[in-house]
Formats: sequence, C-alpha cells, structure tokens
Amino acid sequence: MPRDPLQPKRCAARLAALAAPERLRIVRILMTGPHHVTEIADMLGVPAVNASHHLNVLRQSRLICRKKSGRFVHYSLSPGVLIQMDDSGTVKEALDLGCCQLVLGIREEAKA
Repeated sequence: MPRDPLQPKRCAARLAALAAPERLRIVRILMTGPHHVTEIADMLGVPAVNASHHLNVLRQSRLICRKKSGRFVHYSLSPGVLIQMDDSGTVKEALDLGCCQLVLGIREEAKA
C-alpha cells in the first residue's frame, strides 16, 4: 500500500497539540520570536509548571523547538511552521502542519 501523503497520524497529533486554548496562545506568543518559560508563563498568567507542560506537548508534536542559552531554555516555532499568506493584498499568518494550513487571526469578513 502506498504511503498516504496526508500522514493522518502525524496530522492528528499536531491538531491535537493545538486543541488547548493555552497552546494556541503560546503559538501566538512564539510568532513574535523566541521566549523562555517564565516569559511565556507571565504572558499567559499561569504558573511556569503549567506553561512547561503545554510547551512540552507542542515540542513533542514538533511544532516548536527549544535552544538552551545559559540557564534559560528559549522556545520558538520550528522552522517552516510559520508561513505568510497573501490573501487579497492582506498578509495573514498561518501554521503549516504538513497536512493542512491553519490560518491564525480573524478574517476581515468576520469582524464586520
């Protein structure tokens, strides 16, 4: 049987990793650049242990990566995950999950 290019197991795992509101907020935070756990926890208004848990779930799904810098571990979106989409002259940010693209933000039609 030929390999399914959709990779349904990988796709489902990535979508499941994004299924918590805190993780979506973390992704939005990391879209601005790398941050360490304390910064992310402060931005979320949660204890660092909770932020660490969510970061670990996102890392296991390979949506984010980490890099140790001194005593801090900085988290960032994995290369190729964040893409820019040009929709009718408007630049929108999206996540490339490999199986689909998830556009982040509110569409102009939805605002009206």
